[in-house]
Amino acid sequence: MANETILAAMSGGVDSAVATHLLQQAGCTVMGGTLWLRDGGEDEVNDARAVADRLGVAHHVFDLRGEFEALVIRPFIEAYERGETPNPCVICNRTVKFGLLLERARALGCDGIATGHYVRREQTPSGRWLLRRAADAHKDQSYVLYSLSQEQLSRSRFPLGELTKAEVREIAEAEGFINARKRDSQDICFIPDGDYGAFLERAHGGPYPTGEFRTLDGEVKGHHRGLIHYTIGQRKGLGLALPAPLYVCAKNTADNSVILSDNASLFTRSLTARAINFLPFDRLERPMRLLAKVRYAQAAQWATVEQIGDDRVHVEFDEPQRAIAAGQAVVFYEDDYLVGGGTIE
Repeated sequence: MANETILAAMSGGVDSAVATHLLQQAGCTVMGGTLWLRDGGEDEVNDARAVADRLGVAHHVFDLRGEFEALVIRPFIEAYERGETPNPCVICNRTVKFGLLLERARALGCDGIATGHYVRREQTPSGRWLLRRAADAHKDQSYVLYSLSQEQLSRSRFPLGELTKAEVREIAEAEGFINARKRDSQDICFIPDGDYGAFLERAHGGPYPTGEFRTLDGEVKGHHRGLIHYTIGQRKGLGLALPAPLYVCAKNTADNSVILSDNASLFTRSLTARAINFLPFDRLERPMRLLAKVRYAQAAQWATVEQIGDDRVHVEFDEPQRAIAAGQAVVFYEDDYLVGGGTIE
Protein backbone atom coordinates (compact mmCIF):
# COMPACT_ATOMS: atom_id res chain seq x y z
CA MET A 1 0.00 0.00 0.00
CA ALA A 2 2.97 2.33 0.42
CA ASN A 3 3.10 5.31 -1.96
CA GLU A 4 -0.57 4.90 -2.88
CA THR A 5 -3.09 7.71 -2.58
CA ILE A 6 -6.11 6.32 -0.77
CA LEU A 7 -9.50 7.77 0.13
CA ALA A 8 -10.39 6.35 3.54
CA ALA A 9 -14.10 5.98 4.20
CA MET A 10 -14.57 7.70 7.58
CA SER A 11 -17.96 6.94 9.11
CA GLY A 12 -17.31 8.62 12.45
CA GLY A 13 -16.71 5.27 14.14
CA VAL A 14 -13.58 3.86 15.70
CA ASP A 15 -12.94 1.24 13.01
CA SER A 16 -12.68 3.69 10.12
CA ALA A 17 -10.61 6.07 12.26
CA VAL A 18 -8.02 3.38 13.00
CA ALA A 19 -8.06 2.19 9.39
CA THR A 20 -7.18 5.72 8.30
CA HIS A 21 -4.35 5.90 10.84
CA LEU A 22 -2.93 2.54 9.71
CA LEU A 23 -2.88 3.71 6.09
CA GLN A 24 -0.76 6.66 7.15
CA GLN A 25 1.56 4.34 9.06
CA ALA A 26 1.93 2.21 5.94
CA GLY A 27 3.21 5.19 3.95
CA CYS A 28 0.07 6.06 2.00
CA THR A 29 -1.08 9.53 1.10
CA VAL A 30 -4.50 9.58 2.76
CA MET A 31 -7.65 11.62 2.37
CA GLY A 32 -10.76 11.13 4.47
CA GLY A 33 -14.18 10.77 2.91
CA THR A 34 -17.47 10.72 4.82
CA LEU A 35 -20.72 9.67 3.19
CA TRP A 36 -23.67 11.78 4.32
CA LEU A 37 -26.45 9.28 3.70
CA ARG A 38 -29.40 10.41 5.82
CA ASP A 39 -30.84 13.41 7.58
CA GLY A 40 -29.61 13.54 11.16
CA GLY A 41 -26.16 12.22 10.25
CA GLU A 42 -24.33 15.35 11.32
CA ASP A 43 -22.84 13.73 14.44
CA GLU A 44 -21.09 11.10 12.34
CA VAL A 45 -19.74 13.77 10.00
CA ASN A 46 -18.43 15.82 12.94
CA ASP A 47 -16.78 12.81 14.61
CA ALA A 48 -15.10 11.85 11.34
CA ARG A 49 -13.90 15.42 10.78
CA ALA A 50 -12.43 15.55 14.29
CA VAL A 51 -10.37 12.40 13.65
CA ALA A 52 -9.28 13.68 10.24
CA ASP A 53 -8.09 16.90 11.86
CA ARG A 54 -6.27 14.90 14.54
CA LEU A 55 -4.46 12.93 11.82
CA GLY A 56 -3.86 15.95 9.61
CA VAL A 57 -5.64 14.56 6.56
CA ALA A 58 -7.92 16.42 4.17
CA HIS A 59 -11.56 15.58 4.84
CA HIS A 60 -14.29 15.45 2.21
CA VAL A 61 -18.03 15.10 2.85
CA PHE A 62 -20.11 13.59 0.06
CA ASP A 63 -23.83 14.33 0.29
CA LEU A 64 -25.36 11.18 -1.18
CA ARG A 65 -28.73 11.32 0.56
CA GLY A 66 -30.66 11.26 -2.70
CA GLU A 67 -28.62 8.41 -4.15
CA PHE A 68 -28.85 6.43 -0.91
CA GLU A 69 -32.63 6.83 -0.92
CA ALA A 70 -32.88 5.60 -4.51
CA LEU A 71 -30.28 2.81 -4.38
CA VAL A 72 -30.75 1.40 -0.88
CA ILE A 73 -33.79 2.63 1.04
CA ARG A 74 -36.36 2.42 -1.76
CA PRO A 75 -35.34 -1.16 -2.78
CA PHE A 76 -35.41 -2.12 0.91
CA ILE A 77 -39.00 -0.89 1.22
CA GLU A 78 -40.08 -2.53 -2.03
CA ALA A 79 -38.56 -5.87 -1.01
CA TYR A 80 -40.45 -5.83 2.30
CA GLU A 81 -43.64 -5.03 0.42
CA ARG A 82 -43.01 -8.11 -1.78
CA GLY A 83 -42.91 -10.23 1.36
CA GLU A 84 -39.11 -10.54 1.43
CA THR A 85 -36.61 -9.87 4.22
CA PRO A 86 -33.88 -7.82 2.52
CA ASN A 87 -30.31 -7.16 3.61
CA PRO A 88 -29.66 -3.49 2.76
CA CYS A 89 -25.99 -3.62 3.82
CA VAL A 90 -25.19 -5.91 0.88
CA ILE A 91 -26.82 -3.47 -1.56
CA CYS A 92 -25.19 -0.44 0.08
CA ASN A 93 -21.72 -1.95 -0.08
CA ARG A 94 -22.00 -2.78 -3.78
CA THR A 95 -23.69 0.42 -4.97
CA VAL A 96 -22.68 3.14 -2.50
CA LYS A 97 -19.61 2.38 -0.36
CA PHE A 98 -17.69 0.53 -3.07
CA GLY A 99 -19.58 2.14 -5.95
CA LEU A 100 -20.25 5.85 -5.58
CA LEU A 101 -17.44 6.37 -3.06
CA LEU A 102 -14.96 4.71 -5.41
CA GLU A 103 -16.13 7.05 -8.19
CA ARG A 104 -15.49 10.03 -5.90
CA ALA A 105 -12.05 8.64 -5.06
CA ARG A 106 -11.11 8.32 -8.72
CA ALA A 107 -12.28 11.88 -9.35
CA LEU A 108 -9.92 13.05 -6.58
CA GLY A 109 -7.01 11.22 -8.19
CA CYS A 110 -6.89 8.38 -5.64
CA ASP A 111 -5.66 4.88 -6.40
CA GLY A 112 -8.41 3.32 -4.33
CA ILE A 113 -10.49 3.40 -1.18
CA ALA A 114 -10.14 1.86 2.26
CA THR A 115 -12.82 0.94 4.79
CA GLY A 116 -12.95 -0.27 8.37
CA HIS A 117 -14.47 -3.63 7.44
CA TYR A 118 -13.01 -6.65 9.20
CA VAL A 119 -11.95 -8.82 6.25
CA ARG A 120 -8.73 -9.81 4.48
CA ARG A 121 -7.99 -9.33 0.76
CA GLU A 122 -5.65 -11.54 -1.27
CA GLN A 123 -4.73 -11.94 -4.92
CA THR A 124 -4.28 -15.28 -6.69
CA PRO A 125 -1.40 -15.98 -9.10
CA SER A 126 -3.93 -15.63 -11.94
CA GLY A 127 -4.80 -12.11 -10.78
CA ARG A 128 -8.24 -12.74 -9.21
CA TRP A 129 -8.98 -10.86 -6.02
CA LEU A 130 -10.32 -12.89 -3.10
CA LEU A 131 -11.70 -12.08 0.32
CA ARG A 132 -10.82 -14.11 3.37
CA ARG A 133 -12.50 -14.07 6.76
CA ALA A 134 -11.04 -11.62 9.26
CA ALA A 135 -8.56 -12.73 11.90
CA ASP A 136 -11.18 -11.72 14.49
CA ALA A 137 -13.87 -14.32 13.77
CA HIS A 138 -16.42 -12.48 15.92
CA LYS A 139 -16.08 -9.31 13.81
CA ASP A 140 -15.71 -10.86 10.36
CA GLN A 141 -17.80 -8.92 7.80
CA SER A 142 -17.14 -10.94 4.65
CA TYR A 143 -20.83 -11.96 4.52
CA VAL A 144 -21.95 -8.46 3.47
CA LEU A 145 -19.16 -8.07 0.89
CA TYR A 146 -19.85 -11.09 -1.31
CA SER A 147 -21.36 -9.00 -4.13
CA LEU A 148 -18.27 -6.84 -4.79
CA SER A 149 -16.86 -7.00 -8.32
CA GLN A 150 -13.26 -7.73 -9.23
CA GLU A 151 -12.81 -4.08 -10.21
CA GLN A 152 -14.14 -2.92 -6.82
CA LEU A 153 -11.93 -5.40 -4.96
CA SER A 154 -8.85 -4.37 -6.93
CA ARG A 155 -9.24 -0.81 -5.62
CA SER A 156 -10.28 -1.63 -2.04
CA ARG A 157 -8.09 -1.83 1.04
CA PHE A 158 -9.01 -3.36 4.40
CA PRO A 159 -6.42 -2.35 7.02
CA LEU A 160 -8.23 -4.03 9.95
CA GLY A 161 -8.32 -7.57 8.57
CA GLU A 162 -5.55 -8.89 10.80
CA LEU A 163 -6.65 -7.09 14.00
CA THR A 164 -9.11 -7.82 16.77
CA LYS A 165 -11.64 -5.26 17.90
CA ALA A 166 -9.81 -4.94 21.22
CA GLU A 167 -6.58 -4.12 19.40
CA VAL A 168 -8.37 -1.51 17.29
CA ARG A 169 -9.71 0.23 20.40
CA GLU A 170 -6.27 0.15 22.00
CA ILE A 171 -4.79 1.90 18.95
CA ALA A 172 -7.58 4.49 19.00
CA GLU A 173 -7.00 5.24 22.66
CA ALA A 174 -3.25 5.50 22.18
CA GLU A 175 -3.83 8.01 19.36
CA GLY A 176 -6.33 10.02 21.40
CA PHE A 177 -9.26 9.57 19.00
CA ILE A 178 -12.51 10.97 20.39
CA ASN A 179 -14.39 7.87 19.24
CA ALA A 180 -12.06 5.30 20.84
CA ARG A 181 -14.88 3.99 23.05
CA LYS A 182 -17.78 4.80 20.75
CA ARG A 183 -20.38 2.03 20.78
CA ASP A 184 -20.69 -0.12 17.66
CA SER A 185 -23.90 0.33 15.71
CA GLN A 186 -26.05 -2.79 15.86
CA ASP A 187 -28.96 -1.71 13.68
CA ILE A 188 -29.49 -0.72 10.06
CA CYS A 189 -28.11 2.82 9.80
CA PHE A 190 -31.33 4.35 8.52
CA ILE A 191 -33.44 2.58 11.18
CA PRO A 192 -31.33 3.35 14.29
CA ASP A 193 -34.11 2.42 16.74
CA GLY A 194 -34.54 -1.00 15.10
CA ASP A 195 -38.30 -0.53 14.61
CA TYR A 196 -38.64 -1.68 11.00
CA GLY A 197 -42.44 -1.65 11.06
CA ALA A 198 -42.68 1.97 12.16
CA PHE A 199 -40.10 3.02 9.56
CA LEU A 200 -41.94 1.23 6.76
CA GLU A 201 -45.30 2.68 7.80
CA ARG A 202 -43.84 6.19 7.81
CA ALA A 203 -42.47 5.64 4.33
CA HIS A 204 -45.79 4.15 3.23
CA GLY A 205 -47.76 7.06 4.61
CA GLY A 206 -49.73 5.00 7.11
CA PRO A 207 -50.52 1.43 8.21
CA TYR A 208 -50.42 -1.45 5.76
CA PRO A 209 -53.61 -3.47 5.15
CA THR A 210 -54.52 -6.05 7.74
CA GLY A 211 -55.19 -9.64 6.74
CA GLU A 212 -55.64 -13.16 8.00
CA PHE A 213 -53.35 -15.45 9.94
CA ARG A 214 -53.84 -18.91 8.43
CA THR A 215 -52.35 -22.32 9.05
CA LEU A 216 -50.88 -24.45 6.28
CA ASP A 217 -54.23 -26.27 5.95
CA GLY A 218 -56.14 -23.00 5.63
CA GLU A 219 -57.57 -22.57 9.13
CA VAL A 220 -57.96 -18.89 10.07
CA LYS A 221 -56.34 -18.10 13.43
CA GLY A 222 -56.88 -14.34 13.59
CA HIS A 223 -55.88 -11.12 11.88
CA HIS A 224 -52.43 -9.57 11.41
CA ARG A 225 -51.36 -5.90 11.41
CA GLY A 226 -49.80 -5.91 7.94
CA LEU A 227 -47.32 -8.26 6.25
CA ILE A 228 -44.34 -5.99 6.84
CA HIS A 229 -44.51 -6.55 10.62
CA TYR A 230 -43.59 -10.25 10.42
CA THR A 231 -40.50 -12.29 9.60
CA ILE A 232 -40.05 -15.96 8.79
CA GLY A 233 -39.60 -18.00 11.98
CA GLN A 234 -41.24 -15.40 14.23
CA ARG A 235 -43.29 -16.67 17.18
CA LYS A 236 -43.51 -13.76 19.62
CA GLY A 237 -45.54 -10.66 18.97
CA LEU A 238 -48.25 -12.30 16.87
CA GLY A 239 -50.98 -11.18 19.25
CA LEU A 240 -52.72 -14.57 19.16
CA ALA A 241 -53.90 -16.81 21.97
CA LEU A 242 -52.91 -20.27 20.76
CA PRO A 243 -53.04 -23.67 22.50
CA ALA A 244 -49.63 -24.57 21.03
CA PRO A 245 -46.83 -22.40 19.60
CA LEU A 246 -47.12 -21.44 15.92
CA TYR A 247 -44.52 -19.65 13.83
CA VAL A 248 -44.57 -17.50 10.71
CA CYS A 249 -43.56 -19.79 7.84
CA ALA A 250 -44.64 -17.71 4.84
CA LYS A 251 -46.09 -14.36 3.78
CA ASN A 252 -48.57 -14.50 0.90
CA THR A 253 -48.74 -11.14 -0.86
CA ALA A 254 -51.36 -12.43 -3.32
CA ASP A 255 -54.08 -12.54 -0.66
CA ASN A 256 -52.28 -10.59 2.09
CA SER A 257 -52.13 -13.53 4.49
CA VAL A 258 -49.51 -14.66 6.99
CA ILE A 259 -49.10 -18.44 7.04
CA LEU A 260 -48.40 -20.15 10.38
CA SER A 261 -46.93 -23.57 11.08
CA ASP A 262 -45.32 -25.64 13.78
CA ASN A 263 -41.58 -25.34 14.27
CA ALA A 264 -40.78 -28.53 12.34
CA SER A 265 -42.32 -27.08 9.18
CA LEU A 266 -39.79 -24.21 9.20
CA PHE A 267 -36.96 -26.57 8.25
CA THR A 268 -35.92 -27.16 4.65
CA ARG A 269 -32.83 -28.51 2.94
CA SER A 270 -32.84 -26.54 -0.29
CA LEU A 271 -33.13 -23.04 -1.74
CA THR A 272 -32.54 -21.15 -4.96
CA ALA A 273 -30.80 -17.80 -5.15
CA ARG A 274 -30.59 -15.07 -7.78
CA ALA A 275 -28.24 -12.13 -8.45
CA ILE A 276 -25.24 -14.34 -7.76
CA ASN A 277 -21.62 -13.24 -7.64
CA PHE A 278 -18.49 -15.37 -7.33
CA LEU A 279 -15.03 -14.13 -6.43
CA PRO A 280 -12.57 -16.92 -7.44
CA PHE A 281 -14.29 -17.44 -10.82
CA ASP A 282 -17.07 -16.01 -12.97
CA ARG A 283 -19.25 -19.10 -13.09
CA LEU A 284 -19.66 -22.35 -11.20
CA GLU A 285 -18.97 -24.94 -13.90
CA ARG A 286 -19.91 -27.98 -11.82
CA PRO A 287 -21.61 -28.66 -8.46
CA MET A 288 -19.34 -27.70 -5.58
CA ARG A 289 -19.26 -28.65 -1.93
CA LEU A 290 -19.16 -25.43 0.09
CA LEU A 291 -20.01 -24.02 3.47
CA ALA A 292 -23.06 -21.78 3.31
CA LYS A 293 -24.71 -19.21 5.58
CA VAL A 294 -28.28 -17.92 5.20
CA ARG A 295 -27.89 -15.34 7.99
CA TYR A 296 -25.05 -13.07 9.05
CA ALA A 297 -24.62 -14.57 12.52
CA GLN A 298 -25.28 -18.19 11.54
CA ALA A 299 -22.59 -20.85 11.71
CA ALA A 300 -21.74 -21.96 8.17
CA GLN A 301 -23.33 -25.26 7.08
CA TRP A 302 -22.21 -27.80 4.49
CA ALA A 303 -24.10 -27.73 1.22
CA THR A 304 -23.84 -28.63 -2.45
CA VAL A 305 -24.09 -25.57 -4.71
CA GLU A 306 -25.00 -25.89 -8.40
CA GLN A 307 -25.41 -23.12 -10.96
CA ILE A 308 -28.76 -23.58 -12.74
CA GLY A 309 -28.80 -20.49 -14.96
CA ASP A 310 -26.81 -17.44 -15.91
CA ASP A 311 -27.72 -15.76 -12.63
CA ARG A 312 -29.16 -18.46 -10.37
CA VAL A 313 -27.91 -21.27 -8.15
CA HIS A 314 -29.53 -24.20 -6.36
CA VAL A 315 -28.29 -24.97 -2.85
CA GLU A 316 -28.86 -28.33 -1.18
CA PHE A 317 -27.87 -28.47 2.49
CA ASP A 318 -26.64 -31.63 4.18
CA GLU A 319 -28.91 -30.87 7.14
CA PRO A 320 -32.27 -29.04 7.15
CA GLN A 321 -32.01 -25.31 7.87
CA ARG A 322 -34.54 -23.31 9.88
CA ALA A 323 -36.50 -20.28 8.68
CA ILE A 324 -34.81 -19.56 5.36
CA ALA A 325 -36.17 -16.17 4.28
CA ALA A 326 -36.54 -14.87 0.73
CA GLY A 327 -34.59 -11.65 0.22
CA GLN A 328 -31.80 -12.54 2.62
CA ALA A 329 -28.32 -13.41 1.36
CA VAL A 330 -26.92 -16.91 1.08
CA VAL A 331 -23.12 -16.71 1.19
CA PHE A 332 -20.61 -19.45 0.37
CA TYR A 333 -17.19 -20.24 1.82
CA GLU A 334 -14.34 -22.65 1.19
CA ASP A 335 -12.30 -22.86 4.37
CA ASP A 336 -11.64 -19.20 5.28
CA TYR A 337 -12.22 -17.88 1.78
CA LEU A 338 -15.38 -16.16 0.57
CA VAL A 339 -16.53 -17.88 -2.61
CA GLY A 340 -19.61 -15.77 -3.35
CA GLY A 341 -23.31 -15.54 -2.72
CA GLY A 342 -26.72 -14.42 -3.92
CA THR A 343 -30.20 -13.33 -2.90
CA ILE A 344 -32.48 -16.11 -1.64
CA GLU A 345 -35.59 -16.61 -3.76
